[in-house]
Amino acid sequence: MSSSTFDMSNALVALSNNLADTVEQVGDAVVAVNAGTRISPSGIHWRDGIIVTSDESLQRYDEITVTLSNGTNVPVILIGHDASTDVAVFKVENAQIPVAKIGDAKTLKVGHLVLGLARSSEGDIRAAMGAVSVVSGSWRSMSGGDIDQFIRPDITLYPGFAGGPLINAAGDVVGMNTSGRRGTALTIPASTVNRVVDQLLAKGRIARGYLGLGMQPVRLPKSLKTALNLTSVGGVIVVNVEPNGPADNAGVLIGDVLVSFDGTSLDDTGDVLALLNSGDRVGKTVKVQVIRAGALVELEIAVGERPMREE
Repeated sequence: MSSSTFDMSNALVALSNNLADTVEQVGDAVVAVNAGTRISPSGIHWRDGIIVTSDESLQRYDEITVTLSNGTNVPVILIGHDASTDVAVFKVENAQIPVAKIGDAKTLKVGHLVLGLARSSEGDIRAAMGAVSVVSGSWRSMSGGDIDQFIRPDITLYPGFAGGPLINAAGDVVGMNTSGRRGTALTIPASTVNRVVDQLLAKGRIARGYLGLGMQPVRLPKSLKTALNLTSVGGVIVVNVEPNGPADNAGVLIGDVLVSFDGTSLDDTGDVLALLNSGDRVGKTVKVQVIRAGALVELEIAVGERPMREE
């Protein structure tokens, strides 16, 4: 055996041992979440007494237990959940397990080696290794949630891996894994999870903006766009105004066509919902532009908070 082959062999053995050590060290902060599903998703002991997991993987929110690394089951209580970012947060009392070391997903680069971890309902730790295949900027989920980065790790999301951590080579948890399209893995970055956890701990819910409008998308005639110097393809026409709601109080009328909201052009109702779902506009007054009787009118709306729906 040549020295170069020997050195390569030693390097692979060292890498293998380091990966196994990382799984062992970080794995104690990973739990199985027993929520009435056939396959238990995993969860992360994110902060002291705080468990996070994948919201879409849960069948219920009460009578839930988590399986710890020693195989014992302990009850948890729901603090809150946000379907738009796929984060559910639970409180656990006196869990004698370490807290995960949370890192920064912005340190990830395409090609970096990463690990996905999970825990079975029997208490066994499981791991999948791969590389980061895609890293890009912020995006909005189909439910309108603001996700700070688009991260696609090239790992197989085996049953039970949703809700578990993505770990970088340093052993830091840089995000929570969830299912993307066609079962591919996506990672919700740690910064997004932290923001959701902070809001849920403070209020027990995620504040969503509310206008009190019923809307439908509409395309604008080219002649009207030219006359009003508009660049957007369409807008949203108001088909219903809730009495005494934020939009009603601002003077919005049925038949108005919203084309701009807080400086952002609108082409579809999804654009409006995305701007409201961030929650940072609740309680603020924003400027909207509407087409009324062929003219461009500017109004100011004090954005309300969307009423909570019963689970």
